[in-house]
This record gives sequence, structure tokens and C-alpha cells, in this order.
Amino acid sequence: MKLAFIVPPHVELLDLAGPVQVFTEARLNGYDDVKIEFYSYTDTATSTGGLGFGKISNFREANMQSGDYVFIPGMNFEYVSSDAFSNEKDFFEWLKDCSGRRVYICSVCNAAFALGEAGLLDGRECTTHWRRVEALQLRFPRAIVIPDILYAKSDNIYTSAGISAGIDLALSVLEDLKGPRFVHTVARGLVVYHRRSQNQSQQSVYLDFRNHINPRVHNVQDYILDHLSEENSVETLAEMVAMSPRNLTRVFKDSTGITIVEFLTRVRKENAKTLLNNPDYTIEYVASQCGFKTARQLQRILK
Repeated sequence: MKLAFIVPPHVELLDLAGPVQVFTEARLNGYDDVKIEFYSYTDTATSTGGLGFGKISNFREANMQSGDYVFIPGMNFEYVSSDAFSNEKDFFEWLKDCSGRRVYICSVCNAAFALGEAGLLDGRECTTHWRRVEALQLRFPRAIVIPDILYAKSDNIYTSAGISAGIDLALSVLEDLKGPRFVHTVARGLVVYHRRSQNQSQQSVYLDFRNHINPRVHNVQDYILDHLSEENSVETLAEMVAMSPRNLTRVFKDSTGITIVEFLTRVRKENAKTLLNNPDYTIEYVASQCGFKTARQLQRILK
């Protein structure tokens, strides 16, 4: 699978670097199936902070296939409002063609205006940086612009709010591809808390309760996730991180807002729900894999 990152003129660095780093971290954690490439639609590109880029391949050289992703980061809004931007008709037509071939098109911040110029926002829910929501709606009246969300997904067209929200969108894309457990590992490596948009009704227990920086509590949470079928007594966990059971119990609750037992029950329940989707697994097998003593105990907790 290919991820093509477009480097436009006057690019916002974090809009570009954030999503790139998400997938770079994913590769470091063994996701070798993803290939990261960079393209542009101008001969030169300089960031809004003044950092220049070397030679970048033209977007026409990108051989995008169904299931690939195009990410477009935000730009200086003066440029987005200029005739120079509006006149990039070949690039906008290319985006439209990619979308028609079932390539995923993802915008960060005001790169949503590029999607609008390509006609990809008509009749779709979308978003952008809060400063540009009104301007996006006025410029593309057929778009359904939603304020105050981190990102929106409409078929194969994804849009996100500005700056750090590009990381949230990239993590969400990665979760679609590799699942919540893998995203938890990536988010942990990036030292970020995986937020969700209001469009998503369900939180991920693998990523909840991680908005803290206590390394020993993180180690306990990671160990629990990797050893769900074991007893995971407080005494064993405390010994693993060189703490007393009483101190670990207190620090864990202070850091996460829930007790060790509550966290353990939640992740076991979530994992059981996932395993039960496999018709080849009996409830007895699922219960044993998730650390429940009996199938009846699992059934009771699921209710």
C-alpha cells in the first residue's frame, strides 16, 4: 500500500510531519506493507516557517492504485486564497481522478480547499481548521462543513482540523488498517493520546486511560495487554515495576482514573468481543484466552 504525501507551496510543517511520523512509527513497529512517498505540484516548495525542500517528484509520477492514500497538508491561507492556488487545475483534476479510482484522499487543515476545488466535498460532511470553517462553507456551498470536530470521514474522502489534528486522522487511518492494539503501540511511541472525533461513537479501551506520563503505569498497562490470559495479580504487577502493591494501586488510580481491576476487566471484555467475532472460537476458548475462569463468568460480564 502506498501513502503519497503532497508537499505544496507554503506548507505547514506539522500538518505534513505529524501524519508522516505516524506511519514512520508504524513501520518501525513492523508495518512493512506501507510505502511512504512524497510528491509536489510545483517545482519548489518552502514551508511557512521558511524551511525549503529539495527536489520532489511531480504528482503525475505517482502511480496510485485503489486502496492507496493521498495526504495533503495545510498551507499558508494567503496562498490558498490566491489565483495561483485556484489555477492548479491539473492537480485538482488528478485528485478527482484518484478518488474515482477508490484512492483515499485525506486533507489536513485548509488543504480541504484543494478537495473543494476538485469537487470532492460536494454533498459530503467535512471539516477544516476552526479559523477557516466559515470560509470553506462560503467557497464551497454544496459542502457540509462541520465545526468543532477533529476529523470527518465520508466514503473515501477524509478531512481534518488543523495542525495536530492531522496526527489524529493518521492514527484513525492506521487503526482502520491495523486495528486498535497496533495503534496503541504507535501512539505510545509518539507520546500522544489518541483522541476521537464526535463522529465516532465508540472509544478504544486500548487507548483510553493512557493520557498520563507515568512510565511504570504504562509498563503495567502494556504487560496486562500482552498477558490477558494470566492472573495478573496486583502483587505480581507491583513486583514487575519495583513498587509495593499498595503504592501501585494508588499510583495507577491517580494516573488513569480507574483501578487496576477495572482496567483489566475492560481490556479482557474488549478482547473477548473481538475474539467472539470468529465463528470457529467457542465461548469457552475465548474465556480462557481472555483470563476469565469460566464461560459463564464471561457471559455475565458481557451482559
